[in-house]
Amino acid sequence: MTRTANGARTWQAATEAALYGPHGFYRRSGGPGPAGHFRTSVHASAQYATAVAELLRRVDEALAHPPHLAFVDVGAGRGELVAGVLDSLGSVSADLTARLRPYAVERAPRPAGLDPRIEWLAALDEAPAGLTGLLFANEWLDNVPVDIAETDDEGTARRVLVRADGEEEPGGPVDGEDAAWLARWWPLAGAPPGTRAEIGLPRDLAWARAVRGLGAGLAVAVDYAHEHGARPPLGTLTGFRDGREVRPVPDGSCDITAHVALDACAAAGSGDGPAPAPRAQRDVLRALGVDGRRPPASLASSDPAGYVRALGAAGEAAELTDPAGLGGFGWLIQPVGPACAELVAALTG
Repeated sequence: MTRTANGARTWQAATEAALYGPHGFYRRSGGPGPAGHFRTSVHASAQYATAVAELLRRVDEALAHPPHLAFVDVGAGRGELVAGVLDSLGSVSADLTARLRPYAVERAPRPAGLDPRIEWLAALDEAPAGLTGLLFANEWLDNVPVDIAETDDEGTARRVLVRADGEEEPGGPVDGEDAAWLARWWPLAGAPPGTRAEIGLPRDLAWARAVRGLGAGLAVAVDYAHEHGARPPLGTLTGFRDGREVRPVPDGSCDITAHVALDACAAAGSGDGPAPAPRAQRDVLRALGVDGRRPPASLASSDPAGYVRALGAAGEAAELTDPAGLGGFGWLIQPVGPACAELVAALTG
């Protein structure tokens, strides 16, 4: 959509420019990167990368140890997760590490000092076709820009337009594929005036493309999420800057994010097959060995230093699995091909 006379445009177009334009939030080189503005599981504890490395090891086993095993980190930030996975694997599996082909997908320039084994890609379509292994998208889909719909006084769902200063105005009625998406996944019919929805079709399409890029293995998306029947009536669009939640202003000064309809993404990634139900991070991480239980008090007297280390690890694990925090993230775990179907059942059963 072109801009209106006062510079307003759709939230999708405005967010795309604010995050990924020439001077966008995610395209800046240097500085702290996204970690300087918001805290993710990757930054909370090295145990997260260790858990992902364990998942990769199980994928390798399910695939009968292919000669080349891909790990694709989508929305890689500064490469913290893929680097952590390499570090974790290096101490436990020399054979897997030798066969591993790590990729980081991120629009920002490659950071200095990143492990040279990691291939840095600006887009998923730059990855070789038909990869075998694990595609892992941690807090990627929430930054795929979407349009916002809001009901007017007559109950019509209209696109919300926004200026660079964050001021909004109503646009035309939502129509076409976006209207069909709303009707199926986030219905606004009969909703009171001012009810909002984030039109997740671009995320569905992005996820379906990502899944199709794997020849065999597992595709995982991790994000704050909601499901049909429990969508937030005012939406979830927000901004982050310097570690604080702020008003979303599409001028490149802050991150702009919105929670993900992971159930819709699951259906898009499954094609005509059954769609997996998203699971809570706390349940999946526990299945991968992340344990937030405190060490026994007796360890404090027999091994004080070990007790302090174990206590710190338990605290980090507790943060990763806290249902009111990071543990409330949704995990969409989508098998590609039959080899990983049993693995998914074991993780989510």
